[in-house]
Amino acid sequence: MKKIMLSLFIAFGFSACSLSNDEVSTDCGTDVAATFTGFPLLCNYSVKTLPTNPVAIFAASQEKMDLYFTKHENTCTVPSDPNIDFSKNMLVGVFAGAKPTTGYTIKMTAMIENKCEIVINFYESGPQTGEAISQTPTYPSDFIIIPKTTKPIIFNRTLETGNNVVLGTYSSKCTGADCQKFFQINDSSVLKYLNVVAGKYEFEQYSYTNTNKVGDYTAFLKTVPTEILNLKGQTKTYGTPDSADQGGIYFQLRQGAVVTKVYIDKNDTADQSAEIKAFKKAITDKITSLK
Repeated sequence: MKKIMLSLFIAFGFSACSLSNDEVSTDCGTDVAATFTGFPLLCNYSVKTLPTNPVAIFAASQEKMDLYFTKHENTCTVPSDPNIDFSKNMLVGVFAGAKPTTGYTIKMTAMIENKCEIVINFYESGPQTGEAISQTPTYPSDFIIIPKTTKPIIFNRTLETGNNVVLGTYSSKCTGADCQKFFQINDSSVLKYLNVVAGKYEFEQYSYTNTNKVGDYTAFLKTVPTEILNLKGQTKTYGTPDSADQGGIYFQLRQGAVVTKVYIDKNDTADQSAEIKAFKKAITDKITSLK
């Protein structure tokens, strides 16, 4: 496929633009979806200088990490590995700039690569209707780890939202790496959360891999029973999941600022309607398909 190759890295902005005027027509081959790892950087590092304008940073060495960040003890409630193997990987960070209140987000969602360049999709969102915000200025950011590269990286703003579902199977008796399965499904990708700790389901503190699958949030939303949709931000438990080491099924729905959480006993219980039992099977079948 013929493409116009940008000759230099672009400064982070809202459209792709070249920093030089030399454009060379090059056969860049086929675009392919590429994988990356989400990195909960703020668990282990603080930013030395918070940028007031939108910007992207690239750290391909420990020296660059030390230039941008200060390392600190883990502040998340789950174990978090702060180390990056810079012989193979590099950190990409995006900052939305200074915002006047809480409630703003920036998120990288997908990566496309060809022989010439890498394109990273991202979206931004502001405070949602009904969201409680404070007047504290914020500096939204997001960080991923990608394979080390010398290709130009282009950032492509999309019209995505943060709406998604999280599906999981869990057990307090679960042992071994990655024995609990938790996935986020949105309309652009599927994320697999890594090393989820039983009972600690604040997912922004976990690393994740994008599974190189197109998301199908809208399609899966059609399987959610009305009684769960009507919870609208509440948390509900069906049965007594994990009370006899049988584990449980986890479902989370994020729509704007509203987050609904549901825990379902793996055993069928009297409070599970036929629709809930069918939905429980839909969750487990979906998780199986994503492993």
